[in-house]
Amino acid sequence: MNTPALVALLAQLLRERQWMMATAESCTGGLIAGACTDLAGSSEWFERGFVSYSNEAKNELLGVDAQLIATHGAVSEPVARAMAEGALAHSKTQAAVAVTGVAGPTGGSAEKPVGTVWFGWSVKGQPTRTERRRFDGDRAAVRAATVHYALQTLVQSISGTRPDER
Repeated sequence: MNTPALVALLAQLLRERQWMMATAESCTGGLIAGACTDLAGSSEWFERGFVSYSNEAKNELLGVDAQLIATHGAVSEPVARAMAEGALAHSKTQAAVAVTGVAGPTGGSAEKPVGTVWFGWSVKGQPTRTERRRFDGDRAAVRAATVHYALQTLVQSISGTRPDER
């Protein structure tokens, strides 16, 4: 399923529940929000997007504890979790997705190579879910894969099924 089709399915799921969603994005710089708002009528289910590219923005916009970032790094499970939970806490939504990663071509390390992305999904009535993925390709490919996976897994979290099973 391509990204626009995922967005359409996500929109349907959110509308059925009368839910709104938010994004908290670092490495994608607003691309997830952009993919969502490319769909006409998205104001019915998309409430807001936080582009928290810097560590300070993660702290100020989403309430991510600066000590958490200092201890674990911006690209980490605790930060992705805090970003997703912060997006819910700082919005009037029932679903949020967060991404923080190393899109490249620079910035990688042995522990966190280019293409490493941590995801966080917070959905009403469920514990926050996190996952680490590594995507191959250049900066654009890593960011596109991140957007797609973030949306695909949000659809799965809300519906309880994989998008290709619907």
